[in-house]
Amino acid sequence: MRKIAVVYWSGTGNTEAMASAVLEGAREKGAEAELFTAAEFDPSMVEAYDAIAFGCPSMGSEQLEETEFEPMFSACEPALKGKRIALFGSYGWGDGEWMRTWEETCLSDGAVLACESVICNEAPDGEALTACKALGAAAAE
Repeated sequence: MRKIAVVYWSGTGNTEAMASAVLEGAREKGAEAELFTAAEFDPSMVEAYDAIAFGCPSMGSEQLEETEFEPMFSACEPALKGKRIALFGSYGWGDGEWMRTWEETCLSDGAVLACESVICNEAPDGEALTACKALGAAAAE
């Protein structure tokens, strides 16, 4: 059984709803999946998981949330080489540039993207939640 961490930051609840769908998808695939806020997760935990799904909304000028999520993620980066990860998040403006930049960062860290990242504008609709469940299932493969 694969062990999956779903790690997220959410200011409005949109990314939290996405994280819950990712968790559900991973569990439906048979994984032992756990949900963490960015404040609850740290680099010492990376090794304990077969895959990690990271979720963060776009903030400011299309960047990761910078007080909790970005510092936690940056601290985890050295441990991501060879690690299966999946990315998701919501945005309210722009065109998803923050996700493309984040994917590039992860690939340059040597992480393995388990599937296509999931983004949605504002609150996730049924289609976005279905995509998040599929992301969770892909992380669990």
